[in-house]
Order: sequence, then C-alpha cells, then structure tokens
Amino acid sequence: MNGSRQVKELALSEVEHLRIHGRTTGRRNPLTLFWTGSGVEFNARGAELWLEIETGYDFYEQWITVMINAVPVSRQMLPAGRHWVCIYRGMNAEKARNVQVIKDVQAMSGDPGSFMSIHAVRFDGGFLPVEEKPCKLEFIGDSITSGEGAIGAKAEEDWIPMWFSAVHNYTAITAAAVNAEYRVISQSGWGVLTGWDNNPHTNLPAHYEKVCGLLRGEKNQALGAGEDNDFAAWQPDVVVVNLGSNDGGAFFTPEWVDRETGRTYKQRLLEDGSFHPEDLKAFEEAVVHFLGKLRTCNPQAQIVWAYGMLGRVMMPAIYRAVDAYMAQSGDRNVSVFQLPNMTEETAGSRSHPGLLAHQEAARALAGYLKELLPERTSGENIELNLY
Repeated sequence: MNGSRQVKELALSEVEHLRIHGRTTGRRNPLTLFWTGSGVEFNARGAELWLEIETGYDFYEQWITVMINAVPVSRQMLPAGRHWVCIYRGMNAEKARNVQVIKDVQAMSGDPGSFMSIHAVRFDGGFLPVEEKPCKLEFIGDSITSGEGAIGAKAEEDWIPMWFSAVHNYTAITAAAVNAEYRVISQSGWGVLTGWDNNPHTNLPAHYEKVCGLLRGEKNQALGAGEDNDFAAWQPDVVVVNLGSNDGGAFFTPEWVDRETGRTYKQRLLEDGSFHPEDLKAFEEAVVHFLGKLRTCNPQAQIVWAYGMLGRVMMPAIYRAVDAYMAQSGDRNVSVFQLPNMTEETAGSRSHPGLLAHQEAARALAGYLKELLPERTSGENIELNLY
C-alpha cells in the first residue's frame, strides 16, 4: 500500500458520503448487493482505495466492474471468502474522481450459496458528496436485462457468470443517456406467468415485493433477501418492464413436471401452430395483474412495457393486456414500447444481444423516456461509459 500517506480503515457504515445502488436492505454493515447493476459509488480524493468484500458460491461466482469517472477500467472474478480488493492505487492524491464498483452478475436463484457483501474500505484520502441524479429508473426483466451474453464472443455458449455484464447493458446505457439513477430486478429464464421451460414458479411478479425473494438458502435469508422491500425509500420515475420473451418461448418447449405434486404445466400450441387461446389469455391476465401490483408499489411512476430484443411473438398479447389494464383501472400512465430486435451483426454470446444490440435498444428507449419525462431527463452521448 501507499507508504507516503496514511491509509485508514473504515467500516462501510462509517463512510459519510456513500451512494448505494440497487435494491437492498437498510443495513450498511455489511452491505449486501443482490441484483445486477447494484453497487457503491464514491467521490474520492486520494491515491489508493480498497474494499473488503465477502462472497460465497456453490456454482456461480461473483464478478464486479470498476468504473472511474464513468468509464469502466477493470473487471474481475471475486474469490470466495472475505478479501481486500484493490480498486485503484497510485492515482493523483489531490484529484477527486467518481468511483463506482458494480456487481456484474444477477442474483443467482439456482445457487443458494451465492452472495456478495461489502464490509469496509481502506483509503488514504477523503470522500466528498455524491450528486443525486434528477431521475430514477427501475428495470424489470429476464436474461436480456441481466446482461446475459452482453459480453464475450459469439461462439461462447457456456451458462456461466463470466458472460453476464451490468455495464454492456441497455439498462446502464439508458440510465447514463438520460442522467438517471437506476435499479434492476431481473432473472434469466423467468417470465410474467412462466419461465422458458413452463415452470410456473419462475415468474418475477411473485417475488417483486421482497428485497430479493427469489434467492434461497440460509445465508441469503440472514442477509435480508426475504425481507419486504421498502418502496417508500426509493420511488422510480419510470418502471421499465422487459418481460415476455420466456413466456413466448414456453409455447415451444416441452412440458414441465412438478416433482412434488406430479402436476404438469405447458403453454400449448394448436395444430396450426398458433397459440392456444386459453394459455394466451392466462398470460394476458398475468400481465394485467402485474401492472396492478406495480402501480400499488409505485403510485406515481410511468410504467413502460418495453419488449422486442429477442423477437416479438408476444407483442399483440402485451398490447391487449395493457389496454385491458388501462380500461379496468383508468390508469393512463402506462405504455408499450417496441425495442429493436437483435440481428446477426448485433448478437453477443449465448445467442443473446451483444453490446451493439444493447446500445441500439438504449438509444431508442432513452429517446422515448426523454419524451415521456422531458422535465426530469437530460442526455449524455449514448456512446459514453463503454470499454
């Protein structure tokens, strides 16, 4: 460490100027980062900064990206256990810089042992206030919103945390483009009514009201994943829902069998290849129900159902469901936005949208949000904040 300046160790709860990103509990010691894009932000004047980070996993390790002055400068896999991680060193000690440490991977519902907590900092300088953004966005989605495939070569097909990115992601790029703080609630393979494999339990609406209700295991429960989320503490100006891709995919995958009950679940196709009207109706009712829940939790927010990066087979049903919700509720602060489809040129790893696709989606969505909330949004160049 830097021998010319005194490095002080502080519990995270002792850091006066700290901005926490992402849905979490009210605890700051340790601070647990549950979701994609969660993190900590400092305005730091000093030469050397370390974080004490604790992680665990049985299958899926944690990854972080470090951003300095809104530009990603490093990305790394974190070892299991409690370790000091150097964020930077040897910098000009008299110059203030914005520092963000971002969790790159989603909450891993398939790994009860997966977690990431920050305990303390070591720093040889001082922290300055972090300016609050004028707008807040919440993104709700599946693998696209988790950034699966947003990094890595097209040939990569392994389902591992390495190919997830919170930075090469339309959520982060959109937020930067409209100068907004943002949160992400997302899970690969999950849907509104059912997951990609017809599993009815893998639906995000069932867990929306908890801090991170889809996580299992004693460790995550002890860290507060199952607690009720404090919606009053953070209210978004816009909730962006990017769900439906896995619900559509379920029509084309085999039935799912519940091992506990023996019951089978399947979104059915008719003989002519069209969707079974009863199953399509069930999907639309699930959308209507979720919109009602979102409105209850976020009474003043604009709700935008944004869909289309991996096909648009569910778009007609989404339009019908949103129209039905608006007719039933009288709520007029709801809209549908069609995202640009991924192409061969914009594909990333795992046959998912790559960086170019996320940039294109962010460019379109940011333009729409600026029209929706002109008094709250301002724009940076859409190409900023990238490697």
